[in-house]
Amino acid sequence: MLMTGQAYRDSIRDDRNVWMNGERVKDVTTHPAFKPIVDARARIYDMAHEAPFREAMAYREGAESFPVSYKLPFTQDDWNAKRRWVDTVLRELGGVVIRVGDETVGEMWSLWDGKDVLNEVDPAWSKNIEGHIQRVLKNDIFHVSANTDPKGDRSKRPQDQDPDMLLHVVKETDAGIVVRGAKYETAAAYAHQAFVKPTIANWGDEKLSDYALGFICPMNASGLKHICRTGFAGRAPIADYPIANRFDEVDTLLVFDDVLVPWENVLFYRHTRAASFIRGTLHRYSAFPFVLRILYIADMLIGVALFNCRQTGLDKQQAVREKLAELACYREGINAHLTAAIATGQKSPNGLLMPNQSLLYTGRVHACTKLPAMVHLARELCGGQICVTPDSATFADPEIKAWLDKYYHVNEFWAAEDRRRLLAFARDLINSDNAGHKVTFELFAQSPPFAHLNAVYMNFDFQPALNFVKKAAGLSDRVLEQK
Repeated sequence: MLMTGQAYRDSIRDDRNVWMNGERVKDVTTHPAFKPIVDARARIYDMAHEAPFREAMAYREGAESFPVSYKLPFTQDDWNAKRRWVDTVLRELGGVVIRVGDETVGEMWSLWDGKDVLNEVDPAWSKNIEGHIQRVLKNDIFHVSANTDPKGDRSKRPQDQDPDMLLHVVKETDAGIVVRGAKYETAAAYAHQAFVKPTIANWGDEKLSDYALGFICPMNASGLKHICRTGFAGRAPIADYPIANRFDEVDTLLVFDDVLVPWENVLFYRHTRAASFIRGTLHRYSAFPFVLRILYIADMLIGVALFNCRQTGLDKQQAVREKLAELACYREGINAHLTAAIATGQKSPNGLLMPNQSLLYTGRVHACTKLPAMVHLARELCGGQICVTPDSATFADPEIKAWLDKYYHVNEFWAAEDRRRLLAFARDLINSDNAGHKVTFELFAQSPPFAHLNAVYMNFDFQPALNFVKKAAGLSDRVLEQK
């Protein structure tokens, strides 16, 4: 059934081993660094029960309701409903949240598509996958994904250095496998479970490898430690950093210190062919919600830039309009790829509707690689005041308030307080520690840029271009035989 916000909070008060700033966090629902984002996720849960949002947030099968975000996509309408879900959530929250479950559950659907490959090794694995897909859907589980390892020396095989640098199996038992190592994952400390999978690193060229494994792990598992980076929330007043204080999605180093994974939670294990297949298809669904989030980041960049230009009439200048148009082209480029990917969707090996893979992956490259340049363009349009404006306490001080009111008042439309709020928002979106973190996150969240381009190469259909040039150049048929 659909979870409520309070049920979510209660469910993660489970004595999980969470650390931040050198201290054990007793309760992530009340800790200052976690509470704002926990409250945001709880709000999403509550929205599904409220009349204004219920239709966009949930769907019914018989007498039961389920989250739209976790529904398996069989049609274009299913994907359009997921876009409405994201739009409804982000507009209600008033900001962009990325790790809330809809962006990672698609990795499980990719596993489901690969059940024939997995069945060749062990039929129990595909049954485990299907069971977990249904469990996430029916229990409304906050499901995240642990992917990136600490790396170690990547010029060496994991077997030739400290073996724990990559997560691996240390032994099998009747109850399951015991794993050791570490993974990074955003939002793990306040999620229910993670899909833990191999990174794109070298797990060896043998048919079997202890490093080629994927499994489901509850975030309160015995032996699992969450070592979190310092949070952005609470460092400064929300009036000065409204994004960092509300939407910091805390990243975690998950340390697996001989964690037992029951056999029913093992999704694939040791067989490198299965691991390679999963790595190659992992993002066929999940890339869509990730890229969709960047569309809303583009909207925020456009909004803060245009508001700043309109305040002083700079939007009337052709040079400024050209820069605003560049932001609009970036935004609409993302929108076009997402829309076309669904309009020309493809049936998956297991009967789901995949976004058109070539359009989805080229859209991801467009969105991710151009984001830093678009942030800088918005920074230029906002002007230098985003880095020199005093904080809210200074604006409120009775001895100097009149001076700031005088110099930050623009016209009858823009009083000093509105201008201060806009500049604070722009600073947090573009210039703050949180802003830099988000740009880096978007660059690597779904894998590094070289992997994005490799996904395009593997999914783009080169044949029509080859056929066209063969005919145009008068080449013989044998040139097409070379692979």
